[in-house]
Amino acid sequence: MTMKWLAAGAVALSVGMTVTASYAQTTTIPGEQVGLAVGAPLPEGVYAINTFTFQRADQPRSADTAFNVQVLAWSTPWKILDARFEALLAQPTVWSFSNTFGGRDTSANVGTFIGGIFAWDLGNNVGVSYLAGVYLNDLDAGRFGGLGVLASNTYRQGFAISYTGDGWNLTANLTYNFYDVPARFAGRGGIPGFYGAQFPSDALNLDLTATKKFGKFEFGMIGYGTTNLSNRGPLFTSTAAQVALGNPGCLGLGGICGSVGPSGGGRFALGGLVGFDFGAFTVQAYVARDVVSSATYTTAFGRVRENDRTEGWFRVIAPLYTVAAAPPPPPEPIIRKY
Repeated sequence: MTMKWLAAGAVALSVGMTVTASYAQTTTIPGEQVGLAVGAPLPEGVYAINTFTFQRADQPRSADTAFNVQVLAWSTPWKILDARFEALLAQPTVWSFSNTFGGRDTSANVGTFIGGIFAWDLGNNVGVSYLAGVYLNDLDAGRFGGLGVLASNTYRQGFAISYTGDGWNLTANLTYNFYDVPARFAGRGGIPGFYGAQFPSDALNLDLTATKKFGKFEFGMIGYGTTNLSNRGPLFTSTAAQVALGNPGCLGLGGICGSVGPSGGGRFALGGLVGFDFGAFTVQAYVARDVVSSATYTTAFGRVRENDRTEGWFRVIAPLYTVAAAPPPPPEPIIRKY
């Protein structure tokens, strides 16, 4: 049961998103897979998974952001090179909550994800997985808080390893995002066309988990981070575009809020996790805070500070259909010779 929930959650949070317009240009939410045995194969069946995230930055009056990721995951009966194939479909929703006078709250359905996971059971409670998929650019020529979104699909690869013996979940997961380039901003109703082609740099995320189950409860520590790679140039640095969200120096669309600047920016957060298995479904929640961030802001007194971010997460995982495990073979009779 524990392995089933951990693996199902791993599938769910494998398909979260952020809008590619913030300081760290990752489309995959940093930390979306912590607390989950991402490398473990998911038992055959169909799963509905929902996760909600709320984020707040230190910068006064900056916009808060939230995400809700609804996922349908099918762990198929098929194996390829002895790896379980798991098909994924998700439609995330993003919100921006303005903390300035006259600012607007906004919401949008963005970044439909389609993809799959190949997961291997290596034995001795160790599993590894490879994820491949794409976030489709639903917001091309759309509007989000007056800001045109990059006209770019995001392609994703993920590599994970998990140890799940004796109630432990020790997992490391590496996620790589790369984009259609050049990408162009929407002109009508969004950023004017004179911004021209954009070349967002690729992004790399790292999610780390160390938790243990005690009966139905689970406790542990998590850590996660993201960084832009230096293979391409930065996004635009328009002050007007940043102010459009009521958030000077911070676009506030994605999971990382801060000044848009050169490639190489990023952050890393640490936190704690608690979970409970209700039998029919399981829940997990955790809170994390940045311990290092390249995003900064200037106070009213002219002092430059890190724009650290505090985040809270809540997950629910429920199976719609699962294939019962085959019963063990009956014991063979003992034959004694006298």
